[in-house]
Amino acid sequence: MRDHFLMACNEKSASQQDMGSLERLLGRTMLLVAHPDDETIGCGALLQRMREPVVVFLTDGAPRDPYFWSAYGSRENYAEVRAAEARNALYRIGVSDLFFLHTDGGAIPDQELHLNLSLAYAGLFELITQLRPEALLSSSYEGGHPDHDSCCFLASVLARQMNIPAWELPLYHRHGGVIEMQKFLRTSGEEVRIVSTGDELLLKRAMMGAYTSQYDTLKQFAPETEMFRPMMKHDFSRPPHAGKLNYETWGWKMTGQDLCRAFMDFQDAMAKQTRNAG
Repeated sequence: MRDHFLMACNEKSASQQDMGSLERLLGRTMLLVAHPDDETIGCGALLQRMREPVVVFLTDGAPRDPYFWSAYGSRENYAEVRAAEARNALYRIGVSDLFFLHTDGGAIPDQELHLNLSLAYAGLFELITQLRPEALLSSSYEGGHPDHDSCCFLASVLARQMNIPAWELPLYHRHGGVIEMQKFLRTSGEEVRIVSTGDELLLKRAMMGAYTSQYDTLKQFAPETEMFRPMMKHDFSRPPHAGKLNYETWGWKMTGQDLCRAFMDFQDAMAKQTRNAG
């Protein structure tokens, strides 16, 4: 099935740039994303180029606030819709290795990943041990969505602990009062940009079309371009930047400082556990 979908995408027309710098991501890469549709926005084209992609969704994509799910009758119904859309989108490019992270209490709600770091870490540790990916890829630390930042934090911890290369991709952030899409908050000099055309772009557009519940969100993103780089050494004890973060501007109940406290509390608990084990 995967070969059938990707046959046309091996043509040179898909992209003209040298992919050598992204070679570490083209084998068995595990993509850690917060929500169904993050994988499509961030790397729908790169996923088509990977030989053994594994996609892991860390939340169910359904917030507790009825504002997000009232049209679907319940939060649970909305979560089911988003999961079905993810399967449909990834089916279109032949990706069958996808996982929805579950804890003892069930799936983690959208916007609450920072409140469940230990549970998410335990599930991811087990999955990585089982599947043995060659690299991790996750969203960047940029202040756009608290779950995106929490994904970055977890990927950095797991990569360091399990000695796996980690890469990151941008989704969106607000800086200086303006939302920027698909651009890193700051550059490291190691950024790699890919531009899709031809059948690769058509397939990515088809992936985006599978997310009918997210139409208004996805139409803000350009499907042609994707950005990647080796993960920077982020300072998770501080918010991504000194200004007002995007989700703070939206008036959500968590702040950047709340996330930093959660990150530091997790690290302190891990350090204490290591000392006790020694």
